[in-house]
Amino acid sequence: MAGRLQDKIAIITGATSGIGEATAKLFAAEGAKVVVTGRRQDRGEKVESAIQAVGGVCRFVQADHTDPAACSRVVERTLAEFGRVDILFNNAGIVTSGTAETVSEEAWAQTLAINVTAVWRMSRLVIPVMRAQGKGVIVNNASDWAVVGAREALPYAVSKGAVAQMTRSMALDHAHEGIRVNAVCPGDTFVERWVESGYFVGSGPVTREQALAESAATIPMKRFAHPEEIARAVLFLASDESSFITGHLLLVDGGNTAQ
Repeated sequence: MAGRLQDKIAIITGATSGIGEATAKLFAAEGAKVVVTGRRQDRGEKVESAIQAVGGVCRFVQADHTDPAACSRVVERTLAEFGRVDILFNNAGIVTSGTAETVSEEAWAQTLAINVTAVWRMSRLVIPVMRAQGKGVIVNNASDWAVVGAREALPYAVSKGAVAQMTRSMALDHAHEGIRVNAVCPGDTFVERWVESGYFVGSGPVTREQALAESAATIPMKRFAHPEEIARAVLFLASDESSFITGHLLLVDGGNTAQ
């Protein structure tokens, strides 16, 4: 029985852990050939091996997406090996905290570079490919904080708001070319970068128990999302099941923005 992404070629950025890794594994299980990226070679090779071990097709390309040459290398490698790009999931990103007063120049610039500019850069590279094919899908990883305000997370919230507007605008620019552009907007998801950031309890690493306790006090469903739950939403947006959806921000936030 063919999968929902049978024989599709997908690029997934920032796929060495968390949502990106879960999405890469799900896409491969649904029949896609996946090209995964990340900055850490060891983690990337581990994801590649895990997918191949269960019969999937995966290639890891080491890339820091703040580097234009690295972005080009990812797309060129994909085209050289597979000849097309059907899906781009712009997932790579960083979490930063701070207010307008406290965020540093370096943190502000770094957040916009990876969370915004890299999304534009990768999209710009694949759009001509998708146009020539007559079809393609771009899914951007935004956030529930793309649509509501956030306390003490100004650079992150601003960057994700920009991703939301980029999603809508690219969708309008390219709908007539058969290219759909949507965004998944996760709420708090239990992934490594959130725990390491220490955002939920102030500063420093937090335990799983501390993070879960804080989420229970603020999220209507009283828990974090699992990366696999976000991956399933990405799969929907990437597949033909959402064939008449473009310019949409799909909230997967446990009811957070309904409050």
